[in-house]
Amino acid sequence: MSESDSKPARIKGRGSASNPEGRFELTTRVDFDDGWYADGEPLAPPRTEVTIERARSIISTNQSPDVPFDQSINAYRGCEHGCAYCYARPTHAYLNLSPGLDFETKLYAKTNAAEQLRVELAKPGYVCRPINLGANTDPYQPIERRYRITREILEVLLETRHPCTIITKNALIERDLDLLAEMAKHDLVQAFVSITSLDNKLSSRLEPRASAPHRRIAAVAALNAAGVPCGVMVAPIIPALTDNHLENILERAAAAGAKIAGYTVIRLPYELKQLWEEWLQQHYPERAEHVLSLIRQMRGGKDNDARFGTRMKGEGVFADLIRTRFLAASRAHGIRGRGGIALDTSSFQPPRKPTPQGELFP
Repeated sequence: MSESDSKPARIKGRGSASNPEGRFELTTRVDFDDGWYADGEPLAPPRTEVTIERARSIISTNQSPDVPFDQSINAYRGCEHGCAYCYARPTHAYLNLSPGLDFETKLYAKTNAAEQLRVELAKPGYVCRPINLGANTDPYQPIERRYRITREILEVLLETRHPCTIITKNALIERDLDLLAEMAKHDLVQAFVSITSLDNKLSSRLEPRASAPHRRIAAVAALNAAGVPCGVMVAPIIPALTDNHLENILERAAAAGAKIAGYTVIRLPYELKQLWEEWLQQHYPERAEHVLSLIRQMRGGKDNDARFGTRMKGEGVFADLIRTRFLAASRAHGIRGRGGIALDTSSFQPPRKPTPQGELFP
């Protein structure tokens, strides 16, 4: 078998082409041709499967100094966007599933998220602090059209006057402009749209089921026009692949009304190292080694650096160059850092606890 024959074939609409075992699995799976398909007959493309999950808790907390929030909600496990670089892929290993194709095809929807959120916000000791939607998996990934869990969460947050931030790479966020605009009137929301490149062909390979770059720019414009403060995250920046789009993204975002922006550089935790190298060899074999070399230069010679303070931005000459370019372009277009506006936590009104008698009085 030749080297090219041993590589998994690209699957249209998917970011991964294989399903390597997660680090906790005790068994190994090997693809085997049992003769069921005729020679040359293509295998059926993997379909998206959604499992309903009843969440026992919904607000996650963190103490990371690298992110500007300490509370978050993830309405879904796995993400149908299928971004090849997604740092959340290794979390599927905790479900005894692969961070590869499983991450983007075997999804879990927390359909009781809004109900559970009411319970947690009603706890006597709860302290109101902004909640981020989209810290791990995208709150507006394609299956949100059907399940509407993110919208239900926003309805609870608006009702209780609870602030939130949102990060997405899907123009589906425009669907909830009615809720977001009302929240914005009370300083309860700030949104970020993540834009990696402005190249449709590259984006279709890198982020196969996310909105096209021009639609994300349009979403930034639509939110800002509706009074919802919306910035951009140039994330992740991938050396020798997407970094050349940095200045143009900030220029287009500023024209769409964005006043705030941030960036991260690619990071490759756990199984993502193997998946990312496989993706490079599949789509850009001529520059794969160069991309990997620059990533390692930003990570102290390693594929990944998990240290707080350096994991998001990297270090070294190339990381410094990216930072300089980002700051210069931001200043040129009147864009501030990611800190953004101060959200209001003083108007929070805890939801009433449900009682056996129901709501007898308003």
